[in-house]
Parts: sequence; structure tokens; C-alpha cells
Amino acid sequence: MKKKFSLKKISLGLFVLLLIFQLFRISKTNPLSDPSKDLITITKPSDSIASILKVACYDCHSNQTTYPWYTSIAPFSWWIKHHINEGRHHLNFSDWGNYSGTKISHKLKECVEMIEENEMPMTSYTWMHRPAALSPLEKKRLAEWFKALQVSR
Repeated sequence: MKKKFSLKKISLGLFVLLLIFQLFRISKTNPLSDPSKDLITITKPSDSIASILKVACYDCHSNQTTYPWYTSIAPFSWWIKHHINEGRHHLNFSDWGNYSGTKISHKLKECVEMIEENEMPMTSYTWMHRPAALSPLEKKRLAEWFKALQVSR
């Protein structure tokens, strides 16, 4: 004889599972870094470009991540932490001064491409971080700034 699972039992099971998930927290500690190696410190962009970088890029692409309240809720926190780790792995503005000249040239080119192809900032990020949803003019200005850095190298 088969037992039937009721919606009530399934809901209770999912709730218990969600509670168990909360035991596995992410680390919200940012890695230490030398502020003199940071992109903004090194390149000294205008205040408006620095602001765009901080709002739209630095949470995932630096060691200066600000963790919002919802990063305390697993499993969402795991997904967000994975994105942050991936972002830092691919490009970390806090380590800019440690990059070789070749790597900097490559990263500048990638920054322009990602912005112009509307891949950055990621849509999944801008859903919860509305200020990071850049206007076409902000994207254009940021891409032009990265291009100018390429030329000045």
C-alpha cells in the first residue's frame, strides 16, 4: 500500500530543510587588500566614474563587497557568494596594481566588451540593486573611460 504525501507534509519538510540550510552560513569577511593597489586609487577617475564603479562593479569585482540583508538567508546566500567569488576570480579591482601590463590590457578590453554587450552589470544583480542598473549614458561613459585607459597605457 502506497502512502500519499499530503501538501501539508511536503510543506513541512521543505520548511525543515530551509531551517537546516540556515546552519550553513557564508563568510562575509572581505579579503584584506592594499588600498594603494586599487583601480580607483591608481587611475584617479572622475567622481562620477568612481561612483559608477563603486555602485555597479565593486560588490562582485573587489574586496569591498557590501553584503545586503538577504545574504543571511540560505540558499540564496550561497548563490550570491558564488557570484562574488567568480567575479573576484575574473576581475578584482582591489588587486589592480598587482596585475601585469598584459593582464591589465586584457582586462580593460574585457571591461569594454562586457559593458557594450550589456553583460555587466548582470541583470540578476541589478534586480536587487537598482542603482547598479546603469543608464545607456552611464554605460557609454564607463566604456569610454575604460577605452581611454587602454590608450593611455
